Amino acid sequence: MDKKEASEVINKSFNMIFGKNNPFDLDTIFSKFAFDIKLPKKVMDTLTGEETWTENIHSNRFITQENMRKFDAKHGWILPKQDVKNLKDIINIWKTVNYTTTERQYDCINVSRSDPIYRCENAFHCSDCRESKNIIFCDGCINCEFTIASQRTSSAGFCLRVDDSSSCSNSYNVICSSNISNSFFIQDCSNLHECIFCSHISNKKYCISNMQFEESEYFVIKKEIINWILNTK
Repeated sequence: MDKKEASEVINKSFNMIFGKNNPFDLDTIFSKFAFDIKLPKKVMDTLTGEETWTENIHSNRFITQENMRKFDAKHGWILPKQDVKNLKDIINIWKTVNYTTTERQYDCINVSRSDPIYRCENAFHCSDCRESKNIIFCDGCINCEFTIASQRTSSAGFCLRVDDSSSCSNSYNVICSSNISNSFFIQDCSNLHECIFCSHISNKKYCISNMQFEESEYFVIKKEIINWILNTK
């Protein structure tokens, strides 16, 4: 997945969440919304010098999953038996084949800058995500679609910055909540629709800061809040 495709996913998600096009470039999306998410870091393949991405930053020798397979097919990873005199010799020989595999993708389609990732399609710069599609800057997400800058979340669709939550849609900045739709800035809630700045409540709609509003009042305020969120100044 390239940057253009990632930007298209983000724009479609913003339209569903905010009713407006995304005003930010990809780098700004990362710094503004994904700044605290554990994501793969850029390193270099030790054998080829090409750019690659890994969640393991403590190693100093890397090889992409694809290059590991190519090397195996061409040379194999088994070494001829050598004379060893001590443990140091064994460790030094091991170092010649001990590379950290990067960009590990299992049964995935159109995935880039991600490690590891399982059974996903159209993923950009993600880690430990599974059974998801059209995800950007996500960590630990399962069964999510059109989800951006989210972590440890399941069954989310068209969401931005959703953490430790499940069954959310068309929402922004949701924490530790479930069954949330068309809502912003929600924490520790359940079964909310069209709510903003709410915490510790359930089974409500048209609430702002835990206060009940009329539908018409609510949408006037929501419009102002969207403009505030998307302010590029």
